[in-house]
Parts: sequence; C-alpha cells; structure tokens
Amino acid sequence: MKPKIDKQVVILFGPPGAGKGTQANLLAEKLSLYYLETSKILEERFRNSGERDFVKVGEKKYFLRDEKKLWETGILCSPPFVSFLIKDKINEIFKMGESLVLAGSPRTLYEGKEVTPFLEELYGKEKIKVILIKLSAKTSIFRNSHRRICELMRHPVIYNKETIHLTKCPLDGSKLLRRESLDEPEIIKVRLKEYKERTYPLIEYFKKRGLKVKEVSGSDSVAEVFKNVLEAIK
Repeated sequence: MKPKIDKQVVILFGPPGAGKGTQANLLAEKLSLYYLETSKILEERFRNSGERDFVKVGEKKYFLRDEKKLWETGILCSPPFVSFLIKDKINEIFKMGESLVLAGSPRTLYEGKEVTPFLEELYGKEKIKVILIKLSAKTSIFRNSHRRICELMRHPVIYNKETIHLTKCPLDGSKLLRRESLDEPEIIKVRLKEYKERTYPLIEYFKKRGLKVKEVSGSDSVAEVFKNVLEAIK
C-alpha cells in the first residue's frame, strides 16, 4: 500500500501520569490529528463484553474477562490481543485519510514490532515522530493517585494548581471521576514497573529503526509541556 505522504503520525511516550493523554488531546485539536487512545479502546471492549466474549488472534482466543483482570491490576494486557485491536483501528483511521497521534501505544516490544512497521507502510517512516515525556516515579505516583477523567469522553485531567478545583471537564463539561482501581498508589507502582521493564525498551527499538526520538520534561505546566512538544515535532 502506498504511503500517504501528506499525513503524519505522532507517538507520545512516557510513564503513567506524564500527561500523554492531555498532550494528545491538545495536539489533536491544534494539528487536526485523530487521537488513538489504547486505554479507551480497551475500556470500551471490557465495558461491553460478556463472560464468554473473546478476540481471536491467529489460532488463539483472548477472553476479555481475563484481559480485564490484567488491566485492573496494572499489568499490561496480552500484546497479541492489544496489537490486533490497535492495528485494526489504525487501518480504519488511515482509510479515513486522517493524521494520527498515539499516546502510550505501542506498550511492549511485541506490539512495537507489530505496529511500527505497519505505521511505516501506511504513512511512511519519515512522517513518524516519537516524543518521550519524562517524569519521575514520585511525581507519577502523586499525579495518578490524584488525577481524574471525565464521565462522558474519558478525557484525563492532570492534578495541579490549575485543575485542583475543577468539578467538570473543561473539554466537554461532564462530571470528573477517579479511576478507582487503576489510580490507586499500589496499582500505579505496578504500572510503573511494567513501563520500565516492558515499555521503555521501545525507545531503543525506535532508534534502531531509524526513527528520531525527542525528549521533553513532563514536570512543567500543561501549557509549557505543550509548547515543548510542538517544538519537538517540527
């Protein structure tokens, strides 16, 4: 399939709480990108699934109840299962003629080796930009244990002095909620361990494939991080 050279892909990486979702929403609005959010895709699948529902990848069945249990404990879902869902969604977005921003995906080397060549084939390697948003473990735990998402569209809202008194989502006006299981401190520690051991190695994989990886600090204000992200993808 011939790449669409007039489109681009931005991949945002970083630990839990780095603000990937917030930055992805801002980029989507500013640059007219389609925001593909892995967590949202998984949440929708789990929310609408029955006890015996599964996704078949190759010859193996991945039961949604089992994948949900992993997800709720902070452990990454099975890479073949996630890769299948993400590639299917990427293909749909590409056929729509949309540019794309991914936040926190791919999450494992397996997914990276499945999804990255697929993106290169569709969009072209020169159109893929990777941004690593860096954040300390201490700040990650604090942010995640305090952050909220909105009830309607699941927009993440980082906890800071700008948002501490918000009760409604600034993007769609719906009620702000906490993710009771995923954002508990002990679960966040598991998620950080998963990120360090299974997600962060993707940075070296991207570099070996010839993709440029630029770093920005995630500890600044949302506006400052966004300014630096925009500069990084120019």
